[in-house]
Amino acid sequence: MSITLTRTELLRAVGRYRLLLSAGLAAGSVATALGVLAPSAPAGVLVLRAAKDLPAGTALTGQDLVRTPMPAGLVPAGALLSESHVQGRLLAGPVRAGEPLTDVRLAGTALLGPSHGGLRAVPVRLADAASAALLQAGDRVDVLAASSGPDGPPSAQVVAPDAVVLAVPTAVQDAGEGALIVLAATPTVAARLAAAAVAGRLSVVLRGSS
Repeated sequence: MSITLTRTELLRAVGRYRLLLSAGLAAGSVATALGVLAPSAPAGVLVLRAAKDLPAGTALTGQDLVRTPMPAGLVPAGALLSESHVQGRLLAGPVRAGEPLTDVRLAGTALLGPSHGGLRAVPVRLADAASAALLQAGDRVDVLAASSGPDGPPSAQVVAPDAVVLAVPTAVQDAGEGALIVLAATPTVAARLAAAAVAGRLSVVLRGSS
């Protein structure tokens, strides 16, 4: 069975074909243009983030961390990239879930910053664990050493006046062990603190803002 098309019907069929072909070519051109104009995804940097809310004093393990990509331009200074560099390190302060970890979040010399003027980050264990809960980074304190002689009443002397608290990393307060804090101190004051910790019990007095 043969089908005979008139000239008019043939011209209409060719017109519809051209219309469909033009529409297809136009759609392809638009898709190509969008691909050219769309910005390419920025290169990502794998950074360490907190897998969950972490309290101050947490000794970091692999379960506390996740590695996720972050645009290079948004990576904070001092961002931590390798788990091997932070395993077992203590957090100097609390960290929220998803927050990128940086070097200043860890208890250690990085807490002093680049302009530390020869100061040292000195761990100091306070006899009264509850007093550490009153402190936060940036507080200024006097550190007192209490002792009692065989022939006299107990006495206390200031061994580190106007010391700056860098961190309060102790997560679990132990009434028998006291509580750990980190202070900024000169080498001389650091040595005095170490000697006082052996000879007596250390406590702090908060100073008012000057």
